[in-house]
Amino acid sequence: MNVLIVPEDFRKDQYILRPLFQRLFRNLGRPAARVRVCQNPLLGGIHQALNVERLSEIVDQYRGMTDLFILCVDCDGRAGRRHQLDGIEQQFADSAVFFAENAWEELETWVLAGVQLPSDWSWSEVRAEVQVKEVYFDRFVRRRGLEDHPGGGRKPLGEEAARRMDAIRAKCLEDFDALAQRISDWLSE
Repeated sequence: MNVLIVPEDFRKDQYILRPLFQRLFRNLGRPAARVRVCQNPLLGGIHQALNVERLSEIVDQYRGMTDLFILCVDCDGRAGRRHQLDGIEQQFADSAVFFAENAWEELETWVLAGVQLPSDWSWSEVRAEVQVKEVYFDRFVRRRGLEDHPGGGRKPLGEEAARRMDAIRAKCLEDFDALAQRISDWLSE
């Protein structure tokens, strides 16, 4: 099985998405799933990642080599983002298996859900923060001394978080777990 994860910008997001989805597919009984993060073309942010024409280019480029496309973007406090992603999924319903999900509020939230947080941090406050990356993730990276690691600390933290997939799914029910359940249902068909 070949899975292509399509992020807003792979340069940092790949270090979160690849280990999380590799572990997810292992947990879903597909340990041999080949999980790749789309690097060509580089999508330069949320506007390109939500552009159906750009996404069509990716689907056309990787069709035949990919069984499942997964678009992962940040919610960024946008109330209508889920509705927008539903529309994108509908655009590809007849041409590809294409799921789209927005991390609540940013992909870095999924990492924080899978690591041991400092004792003076409240998960509910982390989860409620729109600017998770700036307010919590970057501080966490500095506390752990990981600033110089690939992806600004995302590589080691993404790998660490992936080992606690159950915690991520339990803490991120509305986004990561919902996507994981949809993938599981699709695999069972």
